[in-house]
Amino acid sequence: MSDGTKITGMGAIPHGGGVAFRVWAPHAERVSVIGSFNGWDGGKHPMQAEENGYWYADVAEAHVGDEYKFLLTTEKGELKRIDPYAREVTSSIGNAIVHDRGFDWQGDEFQLAPWNELVIYELHVGTFNDQDDDDRPGEFTSVSARLGHLKKLGVNAIQIMPVGEFAGDRSWGYNPAHIFSVEIAYGGPLAFKQFVKRAHQEGIGVILDVVYNHLGPSDLDLWQFDGWCENDRGGIYFYNDERAITPWGETRPDYGRGEVRQYLLDNVMMWLEEYHVDGIRYDCTQFIRTLHGSEEQDLPEGWSLLQWINGQVSDKFPGRITIAEDLQNNSWLTRDVDAGGAGFGSQWDAMFVHPIRLAVTTSEDEQRSLAAIRDAICYRYNDDAFDRVIYSESHDEVANGRARVPQEINPNDPKGWYARKRSTLAAAMVFTAPGIPMLFQGQEFLEGEWFRDTVPLDWDQKDEFHGIVRLYRDLIQLRLNRDGFTRGLCGQFTQVSHLNEERKVIAFHRWDKGGPADDVVVVANFFREPQDGYVIGFPAAGTWKLRFNSDWQGYSDDFHGHPSTDVVAEPGECDGFPFHAALSIGPYSVLIFSQ
Repeated sequence: MSDGTKITGMGAIPHGGGVAFRVWAPHAERVSVIGSFNGWDGGKHPMQAEENGYWYADVAEAHVGDEYKFLLTTEKGELKRIDPYAREVTSSIGNAIVHDRGFDWQGDEFQLAPWNELVIYELHVGTFNDQDDDDRPGEFTSVSARLGHLKKLGVNAIQIMPVGEFAGDRSWGYNPAHIFSVEIAYGGPLAFKQFVKRAHQEGIGVILDVVYNHLGPSDLDLWQFDGWCENDRGGIYFYNDERAITPWGETRPDYGRGEVRQYLLDNVMMWLEEYHVDGIRYDCTQFIRTLHGSEEQDLPEGWSLLQWINGQVSDKFPGRITIAEDLQNNSWLTRDVDAGGAGFGSQWDAMFVHPIRLAVTTSEDEQRSLAAIRDAICYRYNDDAFDRVIYSESHDEVANGRARVPQEINPNDPKGWYARKRSTLAAAMVFTAPGIPMLFQGQEFLEGEWFRDTVPLDWDQKDEFHGIVRLYRDLIQLRLNRDGFTRGLCGQFTQVSHLNEERKVIAFHRWDKGGPADDVVVVANFFREPQDGYVIGFPAAGTWKLRFNSDWQGYSDDFHGHPSTDVVAEPGECDGFPFHAALSIGPYSVLIFSQ
């Protein structure tokens, strides 16, 4: 700017009179901006040194869309570096692009559903709806094309696997090379903004997965960014001792360094401010808060970083959710920062997924543990049902040596009766147990095999298994109390009232405030035979309407359609309740009752 006022911010900041550039390179002797606007000539736009190792230049000749890099003169010679804050790149090893951060959100006032009414659908942009045969991954536009399916299914939040620019065109996304830039193979930053806006118009929130436990490890221009390092490690952005070590490379960011902490906070704030995302899911937080992921060796500055970021998010963006993937059953993660916790809104729950998967994949009924199912249903962090995200499939659970649930149930016939009956049994537990339920892409139409970033979903199965899709839709409708008579499934309270290890039947009561249209009774038969005249306790007298029967033939032609019906609860103590009724339930089936 001509009046000598400096623009605040990092990276490339377009303004009325050109583009301002700022970079942190404390060990550089000189820095200049090179790009398409100056013939890549390092002599034309030198940057001036600011305090604490920052460098600044305001370039009148630069415009949105120009390509650029920083040229650093260091003890190790001249280094050309991609801007660590680049909002857009030509590729993970290409040039930065001056990006217009503005976008017409047209009054996007979307509000994420309350956490007790969230239903999350995890998806991978590259494989979710990859329709082309040109060996290119799917893009944000191809995901948008299926938003109607997700809306009809009833999900109200999508959790997207990481989209930060990574090496190559296909990846799970957990190898970020440029965390401020959106993967160009998916359509880049503008396409992501258009996608979020489109999802919001359909009433669907977007939760983004981010990776801060390590970076790269390949295509990392941040590595020894300004020429300095110790022990031949990563330099200013990374730990330069054994704290750098993670299972994915020795590229753990230095959480104790103020500029690196700011870099990671700025990244979270960018997704929330510039992309309007509704939540952040942090990958593998145990490797942020501990060394080598060992519970014995804390990394205090990692913990305080999580506290700081989550505190900032809840202050500036109330209603947005932060989710930890930690899987170490640590209730401190979801405690308030003021109470010494990390301040996450919720966390993925290993105490649910593993027992539930085991319960449905065990081939012998006699070996199923209903006590383990009960403990999975009732597990809580900080006495809050919605401090946990519960699921039977996630990207981790269906890869790395494990497969999709139907495949695990019957590898020889993953579309057969056993696979359908028992995978839907697991799904019914996800939608009736207390917690925030989550599906993984294609689960609703029995996607088989295991997750790979090169194999797209088989959408033909949506039509082939339209009945199973309907079963998921019906479960979600009940979970969200869409018809007004299952409020208890959104509530805090659960009591497992009946557990029969011999007959493999479990029943539990869910409620919010209690009473008609609130109290819900769920009965699950984990046995290959139907159970007739089976007596359980009910919390109130009178007719209990059957709202859902997973054995209904509308869900699948070869389901038995076992004659389960409404029941009338009569006086007589049973299962700790003052009333009881006899019911019939099909094999490997779930019934949901309410008044």
